[in-house]
Amino acid sequence: MPEAANWYVVHTYSGYENKVAQNILKVVENRKLHDLIQEVRVPTEMVTEITDGKSKQVERKTFPSYVLIKMIVTDDSWYIVRNTRGCTGFVGPASEPTPLTDAEVEKLFGIELSSSVEVDFKVGDRVQINGTAMDGFIGVVQGIDLENRTVDVLVSMFGRDTPTTLPITQVVKVD
Repeated sequence: MPEAANWYVVHTYSGYENKVAQNILKVVENRKLHDLIQEVRVPTEMVTEITDGKSKQVERKTFPSYVLIKMIVTDDSWYIVRNTRGCTGFVGPASEPTPLTDAEVEKLFGIELSSSVEVDFKVGDRVQINGTAMDGFIGVVQGIDLENRTVDVLVSMFGRDTPTTLPITQVVKVD
């Protein structure tokens, strides 16, 4: 079974991030190693810069001197990355490639890698709240947002119905 590709961080000389990314992609293209080195990214973000009273959008490197690479580590892929001009090595102990965790990749790219969320309750069901200041309160589910992993619950507190939004993990269906 083929090994799964992971994301790795490569350290570069300052200002060489784009050049390193281009050179790696060029070698991958020339040697047809798309199955080993699948993606190369220079993390950037758009920032509004105000100069002389005028604002403009500017692309800035999120992590200067670093390039992110999704690859399967083999002798060939390691050699290509390590011997690219401007690259000083992998981030990890003794410059050994250390893969990023799924949580780190999710934070960096804003993408969800973990499996989809399934809940055992639906709109209209009674749920108990756990792990918050309202611990033990019972409420009725008003809405479920699986994308943001939240649930809207209508809780009766002090004789009033109070809507609240909670993480899905903090509610349990009451039978």
